Amino acid sequence: MVLLPSKPSTGKDDTLGQLAILAEADDNDRNFLACTLYGRDGDKASPVYIHAKIGIVDDEWLTIGSGNLNNHSLFNDAEMNIVTCNPELARATRLRLWSEHLELPRNEVDGDPIKVIDELWQPMAREQLERREAGKPPTHRLVRLPHISKRSKRLLGPLQTLLVDG
Repeated sequence: MVLLPSKPSTGKDDTLGQLAILAEADDNDRNFLACTLYGRDGDKASPVYIHAKIGIVDDEWLTIGSGNLNNHSLFNDAEMNIVTCNPELARATRLRLWSEHLELPRNEVDGDPIKVIDELWQPMAREQLERREAGKPPTHRLVRLPHISKRSKRLLGPLQTLLVDG
């Protein structure tokens, strides 16, 4: 599950195909979920520009920093991340963020993460995307992203990084 801006500030895919690699690994289109957030004011919705770079894996590993999800940012830019293998901190951070993003009390998102994604994130994000595509007002801030990264860039990204960054 990834939470991304609905449209990067450059207006184009800036992960150099890295998200396409993750999406393509999901054969049945059930295990990889890309979402974004919208602020709501009555029937109006405005995209929230998600700029935080936070990664949590298995409620054990947590990273927070400035590195973007592309080779250039990870290997060449002056980025900094803090990484910890502190399960208590990783889990507490996930629950706080999930509670905020799902607009639910912490106890309602405190369960098996896969079950929470399948039963809360997926249906809510899908419903809001369908509402958006039908021109209906949002009932929640979470929306599934209909596209995440051009699969054609999965090879171009590493080649471009090699050529530009050497």
